[in-house]
Amino acid sequence: MDNRAEVREFLMSRRAKVSPAAAGLPTSGTRRVAGLRRSEVAALAGVSVEYYAKLERGAIAGASSSVLDAVSRALQLDDTERAHLLDLARAADGIPASGRQRRRSIPAATARPSLAWALESITGGVAFVRDSRQNLLATNELGRAFYSPVIGTGGRTPNLARFQFLDPASRDFYPDWDLFAGMCVGIMRAEAGRDPHDRVLQDLVGELSTQSEVFRRLWAAHDVRTHGSGTKRFAHPVVGELTLVYEELAITAEPGQVMIVYTAEPGSPSQERLRLLASWAATAPESESDAGATGADMKRS
Repeated sequence: MDNRAEVREFLMSRRAKVSPAAAGLPTSGTRRVAGLRRSEVAALAGVSVEYYAKLERGAIAGASSSVLDAVSRALQLDDTERAHLLDLARAADGIPASGRQRRRSIPAATARPSLAWALESITGGVAFVRDSRQNLLATNELGRAFYSPVIGTGGRTPNLARFQFLDPASRDFYPDWDLFAGMCVGIMRAEAGRDPHDRVLQDLVGELSTQSEVFRRLWAAHDVRTHGSGTKRFAHPVVGELTLVYEELAITAEPGQVMIVYTAEPGSPSQERLRLLASWAATAPESESDAGATGADMKRS
């Protein structure tokens, strides 16, 4: 796999982020580059300047794990960035990243029935399955009501990245839109490093780059991240503001797919609003809940 441009841009972008002071180096004198010089990274990593320059030109194939670990430390990469660098090196060597099998060219449009049943058994929180291309493959009943602005009125499989960057409604749904945008792109960038052969993901990146200047700028930053767990805010059109915590669970039977569960702190206003949303989902006509009705009366209750 010829991913030299990806390797080059990732290493250069990380080097530019590390200041000499942060690396414990002298800061006096005029510097012509942002961040560290190549010679400084090489010295910190214990390799020759020539060898590090070769890596930064993208010639990472054959690099040992000890060298990559040393470069990661020199560039102060976090765990996700280090994993991304290792994925890029595996791809350059032609090794499937992180043990993940090569995916079929046609993505699954739905989750397996048993997985859908597992989702429906979760009644107190929003539960859904997402693949590495940000497709929303399946949800529980509360999830369908929660993601009604994303699911819309049907058509192709709902996609969280398309909603984020191409649908104006996302700026209402996500009060912290800029934060969500960076998270979305960082996750996609990490996935692209894990599976550079994923043509569907590459096509999605091309589509979003063409139609969204924000996506194009964020993609060019080469930031990567994992989801894991955390807290997010939403402004739902039915019940208003929700502050939810999330946990991401890998689905081992379907490499690349994850189950994400959003819940609210017990006794909080957000938990009560989730209950209201569940009540609305249970009583509203199916077409209304799928299309994301405004639910003004529910907000006032």
